[in-house]
Amino acid sequence: MIRFLLIMLLVVISDQLTKLWIVENFALHDSLPVIPGFFNLVLVHNTGAAFGMLSNMPLLWRQVFFVGVASTALIVMVLMQCKLGRQHPLYAVSFGLISGGAVGNVIDRLKQGSVIDFLDFHISGYHWPAFNVADSGITVGVGIFLLIQFLEDRAAKRVESRKT
Repeated sequence: MIRFLLIMLLVVISDQLTKLWIVENFALHDSLPVIPGFFNLVLVHNTGAAFGMLSNMPLLWRQVFFVGVASTALIVMVLMQCKLGRQHPLYAVSFGLISGGAVGNVIDRLKQGSVIDFLDFHISGYHWPAFNVADSGITVGVGIFLLIQFLEDRAAKRVESRKT
């Protein structure tokens, strides 16, 4: 549980510090090419969910919805850590990343009604919506969880095939 909490805290702190830096150094929609033609830093406020979904809903409805979803996710992550955390050490990493990301974005929503996004990737004519450290924590955490599930499933199938 300590590993889970430390990772969650690390994600929240790094998320909030990077957002603070971007807000202090960029005006809304300012863009700074870091790797021309591939990666920019840009300040945007996302009032919706992933890819701006639900951004047209009233602020109060969005606040209640997103805080409720994040709170539920956090409770689920703590329960899953309690249940699965001892089975594989990477579960603490996975659940800590997801939880930290959820908390980081909820802090933004409660403070200003939107999430600060600033990592902007594009290549040729393809452009990925801007995101932040919290979003990255959630994505990597889910990826690690899926990888653990895949590896455990393969191991279980190998054990089953040896029995037959």
